[in-house]
Amino acid sequence: MTLDRLPLLASGKVRDIYELGDRLLLVASDRVSTYDVVHPNTIPGKGAVLTGISAFWFDRTSHVIANHVVSYTDGIPEEARGRGVVVRKLEMLPIEAVVRGHITGSGWRDYQASGTVSGIELPAGLQESQELPVPIFTPSTKAELGTHDEAIDFARAAELLAPVAPDGDGDALATRVREASIALYRLGHEHARSRGVILADTKFEFGLDPETGELVLGDEALTPDSSRYWPADGFEVGTTPPSFDKQYVRDWATSSGWDKTPPAPEIPAEVVKGTQERYAEAYERITGEPLSAWLERTRA
Repeated sequence: MTLDRLPLLASGKVRDIYELGDRLLLVASDRVSTYDVVHPNTIPGKGAVLTGISAFWFDRTSHVIANHVVSYTDGIPEEARGRGVVVRKLEMLPIEAVVRGHITGSGWRDYQASGTVSGIELPAGLQESQELPVPIFTPSTKAELGTHDEAIDFARAAELLAPVAPDGDGDALATRVREASIALYRLGHEHARSRGVILADTKFEFGLDPETGELVLGDEALTPDSSRYWPADGFEVGTTPPSFDKQYVRDWATSSGWDKTPPAPEIPAEVVKGTQERYAEAYERITGEPLSAWLERTRA
């Protein structure tokens, strides 16, 4: 079996989704996007890093919430080993669940303008990158390819969830998503700090089991694409710390003069190399093993 013999259901910014009857095959590519637009060249090895880090976290958070993973080896074509995962089918929720533990990025810009993030009032006098008193849930919409996600408040998230929520209770489902997201973030943040890394913020995607209505964690978990990781060494409040994640590409894209609309520009070779190194280091820092160990396990 090869990928080209499987029905391709969807191709997103990073992942390709294939039909496997009662299951799906998700394959993480080496594509990279910034501002929701895919760049024409890739970051070699990125797909394996995303899948391997997700595997690490799915395994360690299953006591917090169920996830969609079925297998990283069975039913996966050879060319997708290390990048692919067979998952159960879910009814994916129409929001992204963002948790912020530090004030940075778009949250910092919103705070500077209004003192709030997604309708949540924060203490006065915070500095850029400062850790918040408690992590906050700041959901967003799910944008179509080539368009931008939009930050929303809890009430709007509940409205969007109501049509898919059991008994139409969007508030209850939004509350469950918020609780699960913050619990996952806290676990991830604690582990990351033990490995010399700060998890500043992250986003999750959830779905409902179509038969039981169970809330399930899907897509990816605490990866460099869905999270902002900073080295703890040398961290200073009031600065923009260097990242282990695709923020390195995003920073280049921001300074390149590109207007953030399609088509995205080609990423220079030195930025590709630097990003590749950061992804590999993120994997090693978080999991405590080299990426080659993950590839060996999935390709054996």
